[in-house]
This record gives sequence, C-alpha cells and structure tokens, in this order.
Amino acid sequence: MEHAPSGQDPTDRGSADRASTGQGSAGRGSMAQGSAAQDSAGRGPAPRASAGQPSRAALDHQALRELLAAQRDRIGVYALTHRPRPHDSDAPAPVPPAPVPAAVQELLDALPMAALLVAPLLDADGRITDFLYLTQNTRAVAYSRAHVPAASVPRWSGPVRLFDRFPVLEETGLPRMLADAHHERVPQGPEIVEWFIPRAGGPPARLSNDVVVAPCGDHLLVTWEPGHRVRMAVAAQKLVRTCWAEWNVADGTVAPSLGFGHVLGLAPGVPAPADLLGLADLLAPASLPELYRLLYEVFLRKRRSECALRLKGSHERVIRVVAEPVRPRGGPVWAVRAVLVDITDDTRRRALAEAAGAEARRQRARAEALGELAGALRDAVLPRSSGALAPYGIDTAAVYRPDSTGSGVGGDWYKARRLPGGRLLLALGDARGHGLEAVTLMAKLRYALAGLAYTDAPVESLTHWLNDMACDDGIESTATAVIARYHPERRVLRWTCAGHPLPVLLRAGRAALLPAPPGGPGLTLGVLPGQSYAAAETPLAPDDIVLFYSDGLVERRDTDPDEDAARLLDAAEQVLRDHPAVRDHGGLQAYADALMTRLDGPHRSDDVTLLALRRTDT
Repeated sequence: MEHAPSGQDPTDRGSADRASTGQGSAGRGSMAQGSAAQDSAGRGPAPRASAGQPSRAALDHQALRELLAAQRDRIGVYALTHRPRPHDSDAPAPVPPAPVPAAVQELLDALPMAALLVAPLLDADGRITDFLYLTQNTRAVAYSRAHVPAASVPRWSGPVRLFDRFPVLEETGLPRMLADAHHERVPQGPEIVEWFIPRAGGPPARLSNDVVVAPCGDHLLVTWEPGHRVRMAVAAQKLVRTCWAEWNVADGTVAPSLGFGHVLGLAPGVPAPADLLGLADLLAPASLPELYRLLYEVFLRKRRSECALRLKGSHERVIRVVAEPVRPRGGPVWAVRAVLVDITDDTRRRALAEAAGAEARRQRARAEALGELAGALRDAVLPRSSGALAPYGIDTAAVYRPDSTGSGVGGDWYKARRLPGGRLLLALGDARGHGLEAVTLMAKLRYALAGLAYTDAPVESLTHWLNDMACDDGIESTATAVIARYHPERRVLRWTCAGHPLPVLLRAGRAALLPAPPGGPGLTLGVLPGQSYAAAETPLAPDDIVLFYSDGLVERRDTDPDEDAARLLDAAEQVLRDHPAVRDHGGLQAYADALMTRLDGPHRSDDVTLLALRRTDT
C-alpha cells in the first residue's frame, strides 16, 4: 500500500537504509540466528554468570530468550507455510490506465489518513477479474516507510495489479470489500485487515489496520488507519475492567468509551444508559444516596468526587466512579466526566479479608482468655518450691517455662510433699496437649496422685491406678510421668517411669541417666488400662542431685534422642561447675534456673518443667 509520486518506490529506501537495518544482500541466516541477533541487538548482552554456576537471573534471562526465539520460529514456520501464491501470472497485462489527474492526486494528499486509489478490472460481461493499483497519497508513502520492510516488495514502476504487488492481501477480507463497494456502491468497513509481508532473511512484518473501501466514480478509494490502537483500547478496558464516559447534562446524552457496557455488566446488544438517570436505574437502592452526593459535589461545589456504587442483580457488581466537572470559564457545570472501575473482585476479597481478620481476632481473644484461665489454674494447682522438704532429707527446686511459640499453657506438672510416716512424694509429669484441656488433665492427675499417695501403697500401685484413671477419662487423656517416693530411713529413692524421660543423677560432679526400672520404662498413662509398672531403687549419697524434667527441656525437632540426652548431661555438669554452691535452697534454685536457661531457646516448641532434688542429710 504505497506509491511515491516522484516515481520512486517508497519501499526502496536505498542501500544506506538497508545497511542500517541489517537487511543488505548478506541478510540473516536461519530464524534462530535472526532471533539471537535481534535479542543481542535489542536487549544488550545477557547478564554475566558468576564463576561456577550461572546466577538465577542469568538462567531466567536465558529461559526468556529461548521462549521468544521458539515463538519466532513458530511464526517463521507459519509464514513459510502461508507464502502467497503467484497471482495469475498468465493473465494478460492490463491496458495502461490514463495518468491520475494532478487535482485528484492533490485531493488524495489532503486526506488525513493513508489512502490508495484502485480501479476494478472488468471482463466483457462486467465481472471483476482483478484490481489495478493506481496511486496513493503521501500518508500512504509515510506509512510504508515506517512499516513495510525495505526491499520486501518490487520497486514501484507505475500502476500494477494490486495482488501482484501484495499477494498476501488476496487471502484477507479486502477483495470482498472491494467487490462489495463496487457492486453495491456503498462504503464498506471499517473492518480489521491483518496480513504480513515476507522479509528475505528475517521474520515477516505483521500489519494490522482498520480499512474502509468507498466507491469513488469508476474507482475505489481504500483508506486505512492503524487498527491496533482501537483494539488495544477496548482490550485494555476489559482487562482492567475500566471505562470512561462524559455525560452532557444539558441535553441528557452520554459519550461513553467502548468498554462502558462491559464494566456495567450489560449483556452484548443491551444499550448502555443514555443519561445519568439511566445510570441511576441500574443501581441498587442503597447506592442512590452515594450517586446523589457525588453529583452534588461535582455540580455545586465544582470539584472532583468519587464513590463506590452497587449495581442491581444477583452478582452484586460494585463499580468505583471518579468524576470531575466540565464547564466553560465562569459558567456552570455543563458535563460530568468520569472514570468507572469494576471493583467487584477487590470488594469481595476485602470483605473476605476483613471477615478472616475478625475471625482471627475472635480466635486470638478466645485463645488469650483460655490461656489466662489455664495460667490461673496452673498457678493455683502448682506450688512454689520453697525448700520445705529440706528438714526431711530432700531439698527441692522447681523451674517452669511456658511454650515459647505462644500456643498456650501446657500440661507439665510436678508434686513434692511430705506424707504421713515421714516419707516424701516426688513426681513430675506431662499431660498431652496445650491449653485448658491439658491443664485440666494435669490437675486431675496431680490431685489424684496426692490422694492416692496417702494409702501408703508402693509407687508401682500409684502409677497403675493413675493409668486406669487416665484411661477412664477419655481417649485424648494421655500423659507421661515419673512417680517417686523417698524413704529417708533407707536413703533410697524408689521410682517408676510411665513413658517419661529417665531422671538424671549428679554425683561428685558427674551426670548420668538413671537406669530404667526392670523391664524398661512403662507405657504412657491413659493408653491401655490394667498395665503394671515396675519400680527402680536408687540409693542417694549426701549432696546427690536428681533431676526430673519434661521432654521439652531436651527434645529438639529433627534431632536424635541420644544426642538430646548427651546435651543434657553435658549441660548439667557444666552448670554445676559454674554454680557449685548448691548446699542451701538458694544455691539449688540458682543451679536449676541456670540449667534451664542453658538448655532453653527459641527452638523449643513445648512447655518445660525441671524439678531438682538434693539429699540434704548426712
């Protein structure tokens, strides 16, 4: 679609132009080579990879280059398989037409868009056999220079068959538009015509235009404008769900954008509202005051305003309107110019987020209330170790730390008290779970043990009875425990283990795990009723220290139990060397606090309790 009035082919820009665009006689090789050259020329060098493995950015850039090159190859294959056929080369040459009058050429050059003048070629029966490309205006020449690859069409030498010069156009809708305009004598279009021009040694050039064909005497006038602008505007409005409109208040009309009906959710073919009252008819009743406020701000205060409006219908479409006044200098507001954005999805997401946030706040408040209740219950049932048992041969120090993750109070518990007859009850356990349920089970086990201990039954029986009670309490009521009784007359600690970590004995500065009772540690409480438990006897020497502790003190995620135990023993010895003064209650408490601090940390995911026992009598 070009012609140079001076006789020069507008697509032949000369050897200098071809050299500057890299389209000289050497050309480019394969499509892949052309793609690589274009990437290198258009985007600069690829990011450098560091020594060794390439960086992630370099790999991403390489993947993008390969994706683009592959797509160019697919386009090249398409262009090769859709190459235009030679246009009826056996047809006789047309009779040379009379030159285009200068006045006609001047009229064409005055048109504000690119234009061609075409003459239909008719046979003896008046049927169209072809179309003769006569001339074009200066805007067509400028379009060709900007969009048609150099040397991709033959040099212009005067009027020529249209489809000899542009064979690909024969496969578009243009021949039909030309024929209809000739026969019906009415303009055709605008209609989008997309085509490509093969380019030697490189990718084809794609052209897309809005074309109009109008009868002009015995000739046909073909005009075109770049069609992608209108299509991109419509597509952009749909993609971002945005449109604009200008309402003329005086005559009650509207000048909308092409996406107006789409944003308002109107079905295809349904006319858009013609005025502001028509827009009001589309709104839900609750949004009418908002529209009134917006128009009041625009009309009377003459300033920009915005609001969110809900439309009628089951889908509850929501649009945001941003409006401004349009008025002559010193005059009233003549029109309202507005941008409308469909914010339905954003509104729904915001509502869901607000509901989720409100639910999270309710759950957090509930958890905090339950945590406070559980904490108060724990404080009520767990005593502060004050060394009250020291006169009876055992000093005690206890340390408790809640769950470091903030998930709630856990089920750790301990018991240290004197029984009738002078013997001492010493125990530490860990009820399953967190929160109020764990504290409730902990309180049940602790108080049950305190009552059962008054029977003077051996610790094996106490553990057996606690297990049966936990089994009766429910399927979730499980716990571990070490239950012990100290016999001062024999200086012996008799103890059982129900699925709990084994106690640690510190003697003469060395730490070791106490051997498990005969048959190994017993089953966790609450798992299986009727279980029997064996007891171990550990004689205690003066200043021996025994550590009862919950698993939260030593267990770490993804660590080996033997490593956990070794870490505990090393820490117990090291802290004792740092705090050797443990012969009074304050010293023992300081040692327990220091050991807890040494082993504690943010990696812990459970609450933890440490009960330290020291034999005091000599």
